[in-house]
Amino acid sequence: MFNGLHHTQASSSNAELATQTLTEENSYRFPSFNVEDAVALGLSIRKRFRSSSRYAKGKGLVLSIQTIAGHALFACTVGDLGGPSGMGDVSLDSWARLEGMINVVRRTGHSTFYIENGMFAVGKHQSDLGIRGDCNLNGGAFPIWLQNAPCCPIAVVAAYGGSAPDDHRLVVNSIRDYLKKMVQPPNGATESTVR
Repeated sequence: MFNGLHHTQASSSNAELATQTLTEENSYRFPSFNVEDAVALGLSIRKRFRSSSRYAKGKGLVLSIQTIAGHALFACTVGDLGGPSGMGDVSLDSWARLEGMINVVRRTGHSTFYIENGMFAVGKHQSDLGIRGDCNLNGGAFPIWLQNAPCCPIAVVAAYGGSAPDDHRLVVNSIRDYLKKMVQPPNGATESTVR
């Protein structure tokens, strides 16, 4: 999407992050993906966040896994939507931001972290890319691609906790680890008995 990322001093790190994220998108492809995978992945992301320093500091997260057509497969809030004071670490606005991130993946087929960093690396703005209104460029929304279906992603995993780099890493590391588990044979089984 961002051919020939220019490495000026100001955009070098953005270009490197965009290139790294595009590599992740191409590397982390699923052999299959169903509702059980969405729930297991969602619970894994939730558990990883709950063991993070962000959560220990009182930060919250909203998480959603949806099909590319918009059907909910998994969703949860980690943290407090608001106590008696009405103050909380996540809010209804968090869900609106999350939906905006999912819309970016639906529109582009790429993660929000890639789009955000690629855009900055080439000196573009959201409006230059036609990204308006119902879209939000925060890292943390990542496409789910199948290995044998290169036409478009089939789902989107999105986490919003207010830090684009941290949200992106949370999602990508969880996907990476989940994919490793998918290809490992169950305990005691040999590879030939798993097939």
